[in-house]
Amino acid sequence: MLYKNIHIGKYIKEMVDHKNISIERICNFLAKDEEFVEKVYESKSIETDILLRWSKLLEYDFFRLYSSHLILYAPPAAVNKTDTPKSDKTPQFRKNIYTQEIKNFILSRIESGEMTQAEVIREYSIPKSTLHRWIQKKI
Repeated sequence: MLYKNIHIGKYIKEMVDHKNISIERICNFLAKDEEFVEKVYESKSIETDILLRWSKLLEYDFFRLYSSHLILYAPPAAVNKTDTPKSDKTPQFRKNIYTQEIKNFILSRIESGEMTQAEVIREYSIPKSTLHRWIQKKI
């Protein structure tokens, strides 16, 4: 399923192949050796500072894979809500970012009959008006 299981090394390798970037350029940019790069390709997860460098090198936001996972598989309604005061130091986000891939994924589930609109709204905590807007734009 889309964004369900993220193997970040696989995605990085696919993007490197797609952009046809040489191993020498990668090693120079990351200041690492070829062995490190090969380990990244095999890794299911990597440190965020390294992922940020890969994102810059490949001009692709790999963090969005994880944001998409959170939107689809851990919507705010499913998270245990607490009355814990919000930290002034941690940024607060008002809205979810729905990428085109997420929109297409959700709309395809409705079109295929896998889910109804009501089920999508309940399961993914997508506002009804937002879902209807996507459907109208699709038509």
